[in-house]
Amino acid sequence: MTRAKIETVSPFFIVSNVSQTIAFYKGTLGFEVMHQQPGKDPFFAIVGRNRVMIFLKHGEGAKPMPNPSRNAWVKWDAYLYVLDPDGLAAEFADNNAVFHKPLMETSEGLRGFEIQDPDGYVLFFGRPK
Repeated sequence: MTRAKIETVSPFFIVSNVSQTIAFYKGTLGFEVMHQQPGKDPFFAIVGRNRVMIFLKHGEGAKPMPNPSRNAWVKWDAYLYVLDPDGLAAEFADNNAVFHKPLMETSEGLRGFEIQDPDGYVLFFGRPK
């Protein structure tokens, strides 16, 4: 029997301000807005680049809770597999990105870098060495 294919997975981040977060993902990381609700002053949005999507939502009383703020040993909120982390790091540097951790070889055997978004969510862009 043929198994059904799973195409992708998308993290879902609770954010303090959806418009501000959209601006960061668009301007710094080159993502596009795929959906937002409503059109002005959104409380929900999907940003994406290639086959990667990140869901963003703000709600009354809901606070961002990045993994590293809850447990320091849980370094990342999302791992984004990238064939050429060196090239992507150069692109982000051209967009004036502030790197949370620079391009490096990690203790987990990966090559990549970390970017922290406005709410403290840490994204690792990389691949196995």
